[in-house]
Amino acid sequence: MNSFDISSFSGDYNADFSLIKDKFKNDAMLRQRVLKVGERRVAVLFFEGMADPVKVEEFLIKPLILAKNIPENADVEYLENRIFYASGLQKNISLSAATECMQGGDTLIISEFGAPMLCDTKGFPTRSIEEPGAERVLQGPREGFDEAAVLNLAMIRRKIKTADFYVEKMTVGRRTATEVYICYLDSLANRQALTVLKRRLEKIDIDGVLDSNYITEIIRDGKFSLFKTVGTTERPDVVAARLLEGRIAVVVDGTPMVLTLPYLFGENFQSDEDYYVNFFVGSVGRMIRYLCFFLSTSIPAIFVALTTYHIGLLPTPFMLSLAELRSGVPFSSVTECLLLIIVFEILREAGSRTPQGLGSALSIVGGLVVGQAAVEAKIISAPMLIAVALAGVTELMIPRLKGAIFYLRIVFMLAASFMGLVGYMLVSAVVIISVLDQKSVGVDYTVSMRNFSLSGIKDTVFRAPWGFMKTRPQITKNRIRQREKDD
Repeated sequence: MNSFDISSFSGDYNADFSLIKDKFKNDAMLRQRVLKVGERRVAVLFFEGMADPVKVEEFLIKPLILAKNIPENADVEYLENRIFYASGLQKNISLSAATECMQGGDTLIISEFGAPMLCDTKGFPTRSIEEPGAERVLQGPREGFDEAAVLNLAMIRRKIKTADFYVEKMTVGRRTATEVYICYLDSLANRQALTVLKRRLEKIDIDGVLDSNYITEIIRDGKFSLFKTVGTTERPDVVAARLLEGRIAVVVDGTPMVLTLPYLFGENFQSDEDYYVNFFVGSVGRMIRYLCFFLSTSIPAIFVALTTYHIGLLPTPFMLSLAELRSGVPFSSVTECLLLIIVFEILREAGSRTPQGLGSALSIVGGLVVGQAAVEAKIISAPMLIAVALAGVTELMIPRLKGAIFYLRIVFMLAASFMGLVGYMLVSAVVIISVLDQKSVGVDYTVSMRNFSLSGIKDTVFRAPWGFMKTRPQITKNRIRQREKDD
């Protein structure tokens, strides 16, 4: 929490009560209850919908009503130790701290016994715990994060029961005062990355933070890079696994998306389920994702290059069949490919934003009916439709890279249309160099793939059995993951 001027409250009941009432004079959600305890007054103030009314009644109001034989020299210490049942009481608070905490669900107690106090009575409604729709697995935990940061931290702590688990709190946003929590394991976390992250978070000066992506775009490396350098997930098990590898998690109040850093290039091809199934199955799935990344970005470009510049490389029967199928099509291969890519992207976006039942129907109608009608009308050729459709299907295997794949697909295709396979390879080299040069909070983006030994790729290109993964990734200062015990 930010440092505040503690002298804001005067300690006088009438002055402090008037100060709070004037501060929220236009807020209809402020609730108050003024009670007489002995000969002195106690005011309980909270916001409806943010504070739990049961906690306010049971922990504060009821004990005050039942209080008897109050000594004349009783002070706030007496209220805290002899009257109130609540455990989360704060004293020596400032006006700005009180207003911020009240809007977060705490209750303010102003009394003639002394300076005001705050009580933790948070109890705003939240969603029930359910599996994230975008990260479903066939095997493994079925719980996902909620919008309440406190509940999200509890779900992470349930999986990592150690005093080595550190949680640091910051407040970001001048008007929203959004709570941001930095989580890490002190003995494993990468100190360089932790220092860089804290420095970037402290520099944020924005009026409001409503989602973790506000922070992502400000703190990420390579702000204009196509590849994400900050990980996001809604699964507590994924965050716990990242923390155990020496990463850092950033939990933002008000969103179920938790950030993980450093984020490495190889994580784009990992699935949460890889570690919950047999390592043979997990390894095959991971290698297929690497293949799908190549196919989804390169199939249209290679097809355009072959049909435009390198037709002689195709087998004669296929070349003749291709020429026959393209006869009557009014567009060039480049125009045809670009139109199909844009149409498929429109259908995908429309399907994801319509209600669930209509979305699947829209995809079927757009992909089959419209595509088939366009081929029969000689607007597009069947081979080009197959190439672009295959690129679109393989993209679904790697959802973490869907944004980068769309742009790379167009860039590769345009380069191939100008220079054939030479242009495609030149742009590929530029992309590879940019990925190798990328960093995530000061850590090399491809550090897990630079060591081409069996030990270096045991959890990148494929997933090795747990018995062979005795060390953590190179980003952590303590690399020993497991030790062998004598029988």
